[in-house]
Amino acid sequence: MDIWTAEKIILLGFLLKGVCCRKFNITLPQKIEALNGSCVIIKCRFEIQEQYDKDLTERATGQWFKDGTDVNNNLAFNSSTSSHNSLMKGNITGKLKDKDCTTVFHELRSDHSGQYYFRIEGEGELKWTYSETSVSIHVIDSPTKPTVQLYVEQKEVQDQEEVLEGRSVSLRCSAETLCSSPPPTLTWSSTPRIPLSESSRLEELISDLNFTATHRQHRVTFTCTITYQLQDETKTAQDSITLHVQYAPKISPSSSCTRTDVTVCFCEADGNPSPELEWHLSGRPVTNSSNTFISEERLSSTGLRSSITLHQSLTHTSTLQCVSRNTHGNASQLFQLPSSVAREFQFCDSSNRRTSVINLEMKNM
Repeated sequence: MDIWTAEKIILLGFLLKGVCCRKFNITLPQKIEALNGSCVIIKCRFEIQEQYDKDLTERATGQWFKDGTDVNNNLAFNSSTSSHNSLMKGNITGKLKDKDCTTVFHELRSDHSGQYYFRIEGEGELKWTYSETSVSIHVIDSPTKPTVQLYVEQKEVQDQEEVLEGRSVSLRCSAETLCSSPPPTLTWSSTPRIPLSESSRLEELISDLNFTATHRQHRVTFTCTITYQLQDETKTAQDSITLHVQYAPKISPSSSCTRTDVTVCFCEADGNPSPELEWHLSGRPVTNSSNTFISEERLSSTGLRSSITLHQSLTHTSTLQCVSRNTHGNASQLFQLPSSVAREFQFCDSSNRRTSVINLEMKNM
């Protein structure tokens, strides 16, 4: 026999040993969170040495130990006895014959937090505690809050980043679910109401709000709440996001004029970033003078109000225009100022090229 043949035989022997000689082994999650008063699911699979395969039958039983593996001091659950007499109430939902030890425990309390070890007992000599691997169960009083993410044109952005009006926006609420019956639900609270879409996986809930951003949603807070309906109480957790929308100026329809010995006109504009306001008389910018007086008032972080007082001599031959601008566009309102009582103005929005004519009743005092 040459050296190459000998090496092949040795290698084959190692491979066969790896296939044939199974070890006692178990697969458990490292840590699980459970809600106080609810349940917990432990996903569990185990392996045994092949010499005990004949002992793993339908009559096999499983046991769970808490914070140790001593049969007399640490036994928390035994599938062969009623769970009402055990520390933990529940059942093994997996088929032990198929090496599936998945277990559900119910009515968890804070003192159930700890390290848990599994033991398999079959017919004959199969009795093994998997003392080297455990799962940590942490019982919490309040559910973990969901996470709200902002997407603009299907790309995730930071929640403080501002969104341009007209862009497609999605708000996604996602939450890891804890064991409970009935399952938890996700709900949105916001103004205005927006249709939503929902999806769920075994361990995660997702709810999406999809809409086109408008100036009405600037600084609107959207809150997503996860709710657990437990036997004795309802437990909730929530996360919120405030939308910041940038938009071109919009002049308020309430902008108006009054007339006595002088004519006073008011113009209100709203935009983000906050717009600038200026007055044009017969097409030219106006500043304070002996015949005109202009004042401004900040209404909010996005709103501005300006007033202009005109000497009566200017109202017979002039036209008056309020112009508002920011980085996203401009808007204007035109006041016709003839000597008649009934006057009208035009509202012109250059950002969308629309013009409307509104009859304005000048008040004689």
